[in-house]
Formats: sequence, C-alpha cells, structure tokens
Amino acid sequence: MAPIKLVAFDLDGTLVDSAADITRAVGRMTQELGLPPPDMGKVYTWVGDGVRRLVKRALSGERDGEPPADLYQRGIEAFRRAYHEYLVLDSRLYAGALETLQFLREQGFAVACITNKAVEFTIPLLNALEISSYFGLVLSGDSLSQRKPDPLPLLHAAQHFRVAAAQACMVGDSRNDLLAARAAEFTAIGVRYGYGGDLAALGPDAMLDSIMELPPLLTKWTLRHAPGSGDGEVDVSAIQGEHR
Repeated sequence: MAPIKLVAFDLDGTLVDSAADITRAVGRMTQELGLPPPDMGKVYTWVGDGVRRLVKRALSGERDGEPPADLYQRGIEAFRRAYHEYLVLDSRLYAGALETLQFLREQGFAVACITNKAVEFTIPLLNALEISSYFGLVLSGDSLSQRKPDPLPLLHAAQHFRVAAAQACMVGDSRNDLLAARAAEFTAIGVRYGYGGDLAALGPDAMLDSIMELPPLLTKWTLRHAPGSGDGEVDVSAIQGEHR
C-alpha cells in the first residue's frame, strides 16, 4: 500500500451525525402532504443516496420505490423547505471529527469532502459547523454528472490534488463510499458508527469504530514507508493517545 496523501470523507454518518434533523424534515414533509409519518427508524437507513432518492423512499415506503410524479414534486419542495429550516438543529460533529481534521491539516494531507448530499445543504452545513476551511475540495451529489457509488467524484478529487489513486483513501459509512473507493482504486476505509450498516462484506482495507482511529492508522501506514522503518509494527494505541 502506497503512503496516503489524499483523504476524502463522506459527510452524513461519517463526520456529522445529521440523521435527527433529516428525519425531522421528512416528518414535516409528510405532515404537509397529509400523509402518515414514515417509520423514523427506517429513515436512518435511507440516508446516503441524495435528497431525491430519500424523498422517494419516504413517500413510497420502499428503498427503490417510485411515488407518483405529482406527489414526488410536492414532496421534494416540502422537504427542501423543511430541511433548510432544520439543517443544524441537532446535527453535530462526531466525537473526534474536528481533532481528526486538525491533525490532517497539521500533517499536510490533502482533504476532500465527497458527499451525495445536495450542494444547497452541504455548504450551509459545513459553514454552520465551522469546518469548511479544512477541505481543499467539496463535491456534493449534484456537483458532477455522477455521484457515489460511481468513481467519478473520487477520480475528480485525485486529479484536482494531482494525487495518484493509490495514494488516496475514501472514508465513509455506506456501501456507496466503499464501492466508489474500489472502483476508483482508492484505499477503502469504513466506519461502523454511521447509518450504512455492516460493511465488512465489501472487504474494506480498514474499519473504524471511531473517526479518532484514523490519525494513528494513517501514521502507521506512513511510518511503514519511512526510510529505514523496516516492517515493524507500530503501537497504534500509543499514537492515538497523542492526538486525543
């Protein structure tokens, strides 16, 4: 494995716990349409494929459902109004996310945010949480012609930073993130605490229980490539402690 120079992050479920505000907006949408509220537990599992698919899932009750066109149009408009209002009521950075971003800045990594969230919500959320400045590139679900799991956003980021795919990693909580990483030939790093469920079957290069495990992991991989480092193992827990 080549040393990592570019770290790309998913947003919802990886850096930011935003599900409560998303589910609140979905509830407001269904209320405006005179529909029964969806199972809010399901809404958590519907996050990750962008606003349009989320609204279709909420209106149909099915992951790949297609509601009537007129209902969908009213739904998407109602959701957008509601989510702009609720965007940062309860959304918070996961523990260790800010420290991880600070570590990457201090160590000179290129950092990108690659999300399927629409740009109209992505930028205000990053600004509200005061983390916009940590990203050299932000790609939303409607920034390019394709979104995750297509590899295009990841390849675009690598080209933007002039970094080879083998020197880049994608960190995310969903199948979309890991499938995009594999297709782009990025190192695939999954997190267990998000909304995407069990990702182990996709064979990620690493799985994190906390985003704070990323700095020592990157440090370990970097030290493996340092001159004279040999193949010895690094005490990851000790390195992690230095960044707490």
